[in-house]
Amino acid sequence: MLKEYKTVSEVVGPLMVVEGVEGVKYEELVEIETQTGEKRRGRVLEVNGDRAMIQLFEGSSGINLKNTSVRFLGRPLELGVSPDMIGRIFDGLGRPKDNGPKIIAEKKIDVNGVPMNPVSRDYPDEFIQTGISCIDGLNTLVRGQKLPIFSGSGLPHNQVAAQIARQANVLGSSEKFAVVFAAMGITFEEAQFFIDDFTKTGAIDRAVLFMNLADDPAIERIATPRMALTCAEYLAFEKDMHVLVILTDMTNYAEALRETSAARKEVPGRRGYPGYLYTDLASLYERAGRVRGRKGSITQIPILTMPEDDITHPIPDLTGYITEGQIILSRTLYKRGLEPPINAVPSLSRLKDKGIGKGKTREDHADTMNQIYAGYTAGIEARELATILGDSALSDADIAFAKFAEAFDAKYVDQGYNNNRSIIDTLDLGWDLLKIIPRSELKRIREEYLDKYLPLDDKGAE
Repeated sequence: MLKEYKTVSEVVGPLMVVEGVEGVKYEELVEIETQTGEKRRGRVLEVNGDRAMIQLFEGSSGINLKNTSVRFLGRPLELGVSPDMIGRIFDGLGRPKDNGPKIIAEKKIDVNGVPMNPVSRDYPDEFIQTGISCIDGLNTLVRGQKLPIFSGSGLPHNQVAAQIARQANVLGSSEKFAVVFAAMGITFEEAQFFIDDFTKTGAIDRAVLFMNLADDPAIERIATPRMALTCAEYLAFEKDMHVLVILTDMTNYAEALRETSAARKEVPGRRGYPGYLYTDLASLYERAGRVRGRKGSITQIPILTMPEDDITHPIPDLTGYITEGQIILSRTLYKRGLEPPINAVPSLSRLKDKGIGKGKTREDHADTMNQIYAGYTAGIEARELATILGDSALSDADIAFAKFAEAFDAKYVDQGYNNNRSIIDTLDLGWDLLKIIPRSELKRIREEYLDKYLPLDDKGAE
């Protein structure tokens, strides 16, 4: 029989202090019964002597100190997992919210996870096709990678997230693929957009959705990504599936951390965020990867909105240190009407070289990727030069590069949210655009590939 405590001494925001406790452990799950008989859940954040500090998942409104009883359940917050979770929608604490039947759990797993042993990690080297040219062609996503999307308030990161969730697959593989989608602090309209998009396109049939809405308690947000990653680990490492985890919006998650930290009266770090923001984010991001001897994998795409579009803000700054690159959405391209507005120049995938080439994408991928990037940056510089000095100051090569940059934005970047391009389509489109540049300027592509994909009688501007 669990001991019941009626010694609540303090409630501050989402936190509660209980006195006179015995045998309580960190991260232990707690059941709170209010004076009205309503039951809420929480977890132990801190134990100091016989005092326990509890984090309330459903918030503290309406709690009466004298008539509230607390029971410590002797186990951490757990998620009941089953293959039947695929195709279902859950709230931020893993409870079904799609009016479907209750999940009969195959087992219950601690949502805090166990760190992946670095020695047992396998190096990510298999291409994942997202169907978006700017990612597949220039900033390739590799199975087991962590590749965040840096966005800004009002930019269409939701459409990009839905497009990736809809289109992503492992090329040339018959292995099972699933998407685990976790939304934190989003509005009802945004949640409905994702649900409608997944349902209408059939993507829901291979997806698990965890939804924490903006009007849900902020503290629930801290548990939501852990629920999603626990589900992903189960599907990947016990059911041998390739799992893509999309987490949006990590900024809302960090705000919930800051709120809890302030309630605990902790000394704030940069911009008021707790000093442990880096380690907390790492505890989520580092749950992606591949394990030697296991067929499954977890690939992560965290999405975050940079406050005031500031890439030096603590959340994108620390995320960039932990993850392997970033995809950046541009407000300038968005204002020009490009869909999706991915800015290829500052975007980076540090593992792209491992997932491309013969047998993975195509032999010419690395060369064309480097040439397109070089051509686009040269074109941007040429356009800026023309703005300052006029078109007459440009050489013939500069004019060609400027035309290439224009065509690149119009055809390569601006593909829309419903256009699913294969990697071969993306590579062929790259060659079509490279015809604009004189062959003599294509210095980053080997002659053998120029002869094969850009024959002498079809060399565009030369």
